[in-house]
Amino acid sequence: MTFDQDAAPDPDRRRLLARYDREMRLGARPDGTGAVVEATGRVVRQTSPPPGWNAVLWSDLDGTTADAEIAAQVAHYAALDGGAGRPFEWKLYSHDGPADLGARLAAAGLEPGEPETMMVARVADLPREPELAPDLRLVAVTDAAGVALMEEVHDRAFGVPRPDLTHQILTQLTERPDTIAAVVALAATPDGERPVSAARLEMTPGTAFAGLWGGGTVAEWRGRGIYRALVAYRAAVAAARGIPYLQVDASPMSRPILERLGFTALTTTQEYNWAPTTPTSYAGPDPSVTTPSPPASPPAPAPAPAPTERGATS
Repeated sequence: MTFDQDAAPDPDRRRLLARYDREMRLGARPDGTGAVVEATGRVVRQTSPPPGWNAVLWSDLDGTTADAEIAAQVAHYAALDGGAGRPFEWKLYSHDGPADLGARLAAAGLEPGEPETMMVARVADLPREPELAPDLRLVAVTDAAGVALMEEVHDRAFGVPRPDLTHQILTQLTERPDTIAAVVALAATPDGERPVSAARLEMTPGTAFAGLWGGGTVAEWRGRGIYRALVAYRAAVAAARGIPYLQVDASPMSRPILERLGFTALTTTQEYNWAPTTPTSYAGPDPSVTTPSPPASPPAPAPAPAPTERGATS
């Protein structure tokens, strides 16, 4: 088992990571209407109708089983929609085996994303009173109008439109309101209030973890303590619902802030994305090739469940 290089692998962290794997990965639940989570072969995967998220969530592989399982999952998602295929993500954790699983995924045509640090904090140890300047206020998102404000923030903070994410949040608020708490920061400007930061808390009833997702602040409003306030807001929601831990896949930008607030690094995560234009035949890595050849035509990026806590500098 491999841990983040800055996090000592003490017994408490090992137990916490094992609990996370057991509850949130091996025991994952569908995250949308029509989604199916199933254990098949040596993986747990989710299959969703468009525009939902498709992903391999957990695996138990070694050097003798990894290549066949990768090929089986690529074949599964490639065969959907009458052979048109659906994009999917393989969420790799650094303690997953075998040690070269990332290289094997890349050799199969999955495109690696940027590594992020998985961090966890006890809710009881976190600040839960948001502190903001008088020209800022936090507003709970409960309807389509609030989601539109979140979408505006996302577009400005991350620079990538995500209509699929808007659909996901609206669906959760409408059909499964106990699984999400979303919030927007509004700033007083000469032209009226503008949304300048947003985030959400993803909850799975019956588990010990809630996830921080989508936390971002538009560039001109960073450095004002807004991100810290968003974390405190979500910690207060988790505390009110009896959830003992918050978890986040942190970007290099948000990690220092989260460490100062009390989060601890457990491991690292990395997305590997496959899209239908990716070649589907795979017989395992060629030991004579150190860098896999790119596909004939570049694959389109697969939709992710959400941006992680990026763009946070306050």
